[in-house]
Amino acid sequence: MRPILLSGHERALTQVKFSKEGDLIFSVAKDHNCCAWYSANGERYGVYKGHVGALWTVDVDPRTVLLATGGADNTIRLWEVKTGKLLKTWEFGTAIKRVEFSEDGLQLLGVTEKRQGQLSTILVYDINPDPEAEQSSEHALRIVVDDIPKVTVAGFSYLNRYIISGHEDGSISQWDAKTGELIVNNFVHEADMQVTDLQWSSDRTYFITASKDKTAKLISVDDMEVMKTYVADTPLNSAAITPVKDYVILGGGQAAMDVTTTSARQGKFEARFYHKIFEEEIGRVRGHFGPLNYVAVSPLGTMYCSGGEDGYCRVHHFDPPYFDFKYEVERETRI
Repeated sequence: MRPILLSGHERALTQVKFSKEGDLIFSVAKDHNCCAWYSANGERYGVYKGHVGALWTVDVDPRTVLLATGGADNTIRLWEVKTGKLLKTWEFGTAIKRVEFSEDGLQLLGVTEKRQGQLSTILVYDINPDPEAEQSSEHALRIVVDDIPKVTVAGFSYLNRYIISGHEDGSISQWDAKTGELIVNNFVHEADMQVTDLQWSSDRTYFITASKDKTAKLISVDDMEVMKTYVADTPLNSAAITPVKDYVILGGGQAAMDVTTTSARQGKFEARFYHKIFEEEIGRVRGHFGPLNYVAVSPLGTMYCSGGEDGYCRVHHFDPPYFDFKYEVERETRI
């Protein structure tokens, strides 16, 4: 798999996202800019400028009309994808660590940092899908997280029924998306090893978490039980579920502050492929000169993109052997 190298950021990548059709990639980094790229050839589509702090998070709505970004300037900004026009700015008391659109694109979730006496919160805004319309300044739902440690990641489950959040103590929570009531809080990772990422299956009935405890977990939305565990030998920053094939992709590596003393191989700066069902590692893709901060898979299952501490995005289009590979037991059952 020869990668396409996307070089448009001056500092470390923090998140990358595909559009629903898989034709565009959106990347954010600590350099204040959000970039859009054509996934087919790596050509830059445009840059969304306006933030005045590091960007932590990005998401695009299902119709690829609206784009949301959040960052260390304590704002969530809503953009029109096609023109780069800034449509709305929501301001907060602390940094925004995560934004995510609901499955239908009619709601936007944001997670604020716990800092300067402010508690961590999950906020939901109703979104008008028309880019010409005025967006509401008032939140539709606000969840203040005070009894449990701060939220690091969050998102909407299937049919917007639940909000699932990951926390800095290694636990995950299920909230009622209508009332904001906490339904359950489970420890799935080692204590005080924060959940670094949460990504959904294509139908949002289950999700995968990554953690500093060197594991990723596949978890069911309804009962919040761990279905599968993928064990790595390095702290993980991100994990993604691939459609089409039964794989998961994990990304991480030695902590960024330690990498100057480490060779690329020792630092384990690779994307790791595991079989989703059998929990076995089946391959690695090298290339980054630093930890992988985020991995994302195209919704069509034809490629994946990784964003690294080295400031590059690498897009890998899957080769035929990727799709042809089967375990012996898979060949026997699909005759």
